[in-house]
Order: sequence, then structure tokens, then C-alpha cells
Amino acid sequence: MQMSDTRQISATPAQVYAALLDPEMLKACVPGATEVEGSPETGFLATVVQKVGPVKATFKGEVTITDMVQDVSLRIDGAGKGGAAGFAKGGADVRVSPNEGGCELSYDVEAKIGGKLAQLGSRIIDGFAKKMAEQFFSNLQEALEGPKEETESDDGASGKKGWFGRSKS
Repeated sequence: MQMSDTRQISATPAQVYAALLDPEMLKACVPGATEVEGSPETGFLATVVQKVGPVKATFKGEVTITDMVQDVSLRIDGAGKGGAAGFAKGGADVRVSPNEGGCELSYDVEAKIGGKLAQLGSRIIDGFAKKMAEQFFSNLQEALEGPKEETESDDGASGKKGWFGRSKS
């Protein structure tokens, strides 16, 4: 299964790039993640609980980040085993580039599954993989920009404060 997409994010490429390398940000953005530990240099260990169709599994796996070009691009590869449910592995080439109002994030994702999960059929698996990727990048965008529905305070300033703003406080 392969897919590609592009998102406009109201943050600098450096902010987006830093967020993609932060284990706490990854834990917050990966749907179902209960643990993410490690570093970009040594790799991350992750635990993710997900339900795919009728199969619910806890995946324990490793995530590595390679081909890093500071504030420009990186490759994320992961593989996890879900016991009797099977395994999942995949990767994403992620690119960030400046544009008016922030940056453009584009990604190409490929995913493979095996075991009991593979028996569910490609339509269910492809839909699930697409939903996971979209949810991850939506979570990343919201964490960086703050929630979409924002109200203005009495002084006209937006109450929006994303991850980068909170990390500087």
C-alpha cells in the first residue's frame, strides 16, 4: 500500500522538523501510541495499541530515522509485531519546505502487513493505513498550530498556542 499527500502548516520548516524528531511529539501524534522512547540517533522503541477491523493488537516495535537533511527532509521507518495478530512495517519520506505563511509538508508512505491482519483484505488494510497516516499528520499539524477552533481574547489576540510556543515557555 502506498500513498502521498501534502499539508500546509503554519510553522517554520525548522519547527516541523524538530517536532518530527521529538519522542513526546511522536507519542502524541501516533494514533494509539502508549510509549515512545529513544532518540533520532539511536532509534525509538514504541508501543502502539490499534484495532484493525475485528483485530485488536498491541504492537511493539522500532522506529528509525535516516536520510536526515536538517530542516528539509528525513525518512521514518518502523516495524512492529502484534503477537498473534501479525506484523506491520512501513516507511515515510517526509519533506518540508518554506512557503508563505509557514511551510509545506509532503510525504510518501508505504506500508506492509502480515499474519492474521493480512487476512482482513486489502480494502480494510489500505483504508486503515490511509487513516493512520492522515491522523498522524493531522495530529502533528494541530500540535504545532494549536486547535482549529480558536476564540479571540478581549485584546484581539488569538488564544492559539501550538507545540513550539509551549516548548519555549
